[in-house]
Amino acid sequence: MNYINLPTDFHTNLLMMFRWTHFVAGITWVGLLYFFNLVSVPFMKTLDPATRGKVLPGLMSRALWWFRWASVVTVLMGLAYWSEIVGSDARNGGASPGIVFGSFFGIWTITWVLMYACVIPGKGALDNGWVLAVIYTVLVIAASYLFLRLNDHGWESSQLLATGIGGGLGWMMMLNVWGVIWRIQKRIIQWTADNAANGTPIPDKAKSMARQAFLMSRANFVLSFPLLFLMGAASHYPMFGR
Repeated sequence: MNYINLPTDFHTNLLMMFRWTHFVAGITWVGLLYFFNLVSVPFMKTLDPATRGKVLPGLMSRALWWFRWASVVTVLMGLAYWSEIVGSDARNGGASPGIVFGSFFGIWTITWVLMYACVIPGKGALDNGWVLAVIYTVLVIAASYLFLRLNDHGWESSQLLATGIGGGLGWMMMLNVWGVIWRIQKRIIQWTADNAANGTPIPDKAKSMARQAFLMSRANFVLSFPLLFLMGAASHYPMFGR
């Protein structure tokens, strides 16, 4: 008896490759995100400046390499797989998938811009993590509602809509990684390495930059929970549409 029957058509295997690669890269990305927030940041605070200067450059350079590129692979493979779902739903509904893709990139990119704008001042209420949490919650709920509202034509499946919201959170998280966290951390790593090797003073602005990167990293940490729920719900918990 043949217990294994692997699909032989190219399309099925291509979609499986997208999904499997998405899972592997996502585990790497989110795993490192949890490591930074739950282990690395608290641990680094316990080190004296000299020790931190020796540990941080090597550790963070390598970890952030995997972190940022895993985010890209996760998002690209996820978009590739989601595109198939969108295309299939649109064909079955005799509609165009353009509004889905346009609303996805438009809504979630604008939401990220607004989130980022909130941490730029770096002072007053906008330097308070709880205040930012409330603002970000409102922004995400509003963006999710708008995405559902613009894609309410009757042919969009729950899988399309759940992934459209969860994937939107992932899109914003990737923008945080490249647009904020990595952009700041690579400078801090270099300043820390120069300070440890040559005694070069670390610029005063490093503290506010590190705070900005921390807040966005913490935002990614929190966003990962609804993201993972929605990704699981996409195939196993029909909560939107039909």
